[in-house]
Amino acid sequence: MNLRRWKYEDILRISELEKECFPQEPWSYRMLADSFENEKFIGVLCDDGGEIAGYGGLTLGYDTADIDNIAVSESYRGGGIGGAMLEWLVAAAAERGMTRVFLEVRVSNSRAMALYLKHNFKGVYARTRYYTDGEDCLVMAREI
Repeated sequence: MNLRRWKYEDILRISELEKECFPQEPWSYRMLADSFENEKFIGVLCDDGGEIAGYGGLTLGYDTADIDNIAVSESYRGGGIGGAMLEWLVAAAAERGMTRVFLEVRVSNSRAMALYLKHNFKGVYARTRYYTDGEDCLVMAREI
């Protein structure tokens, strides 16, 4: 398996995985394409012999970055891909002078929270009724 930056031609397959991983509120193809075209966006992809096992992305700010998404195909979960992509994104932010990385996670997504805690993210605050279905999110951060 290989971690690499997204290519524009990956976006269709990424959008399909997005729908698989986030059926409640998937990013559309257009949203993913717009992210790719944003000079402040960095996308990582886990390629397993031409199959996309996972992807993630972050947006750079002035001195902090926001992880927009991390997703791993169900058939690849539990193998360390999510953590590897998370560390890749944090390293990319650090290389560009960011001092802190933020992310948001549904309060019901205990598996993702455990991953983020394992990789030194800490809960900062909650946003009530953040998602369209009314679920809260936890904002987490990691100092670089």
